[in-house]
Amino acid sequence: MFDTGVVRTEVWHAMSVHFPIALLIFSTLTMLASFIVDSARRNYWRYAASGLLFAGTVFAWTSLYTGNLADGLVARRICDPTILKEHELAAQTMSYLFTAASLLNAFLLFKSLKPVLHSISYYIVFFLMLTGSVYLIYAGHLGASLVYQQGAGVYKHTYDCDE
Repeated sequence: MFDTGVVRTEVWHAMSVHFPIALLIFSTLTMLASFIVDSARRNYWRYAASGLLFAGTVFAWTSLYTGNLADGLVARRICDPTILKEHELAAQTMSYLFTAASLLNAFLLFKSLKPVLHSISYYIVFFLMLTGSVYLIYAGHLGASLVYQQGAGVYKHTYDCDE
């Protein structure tokens, strides 16, 4: 039969949150690699970083949306709701930073700038991505604390498991 656990909104957040973690961390590392490789292969690395960045940013906003859906349920079950609020603020900040990086990166892909300004702009994109990655790791740490220390989103069986 159909598993009713899939319908629980806090489960959707747990399922969607891992995509932006992987995609955005790898996009940041790929952008870093684009600064290290020779100029002949630099654009390939930047295009790869762009694809990962755009996909990761979409999934970051999806995770933020599903986190807001789960917020009402989880906030009532945990002991310290301030950690939940910090987690939410870190996730919002991370999403905005990666969105800014995505928009600037999209501008750089479609507009031709002077070479010096073009290079400086990619350093700004990388700085936004690096700062976003720090917030991503912090939000992930707080999310893990919510799940493993406070039991957020964990289904609690009745005493005799008769459900």
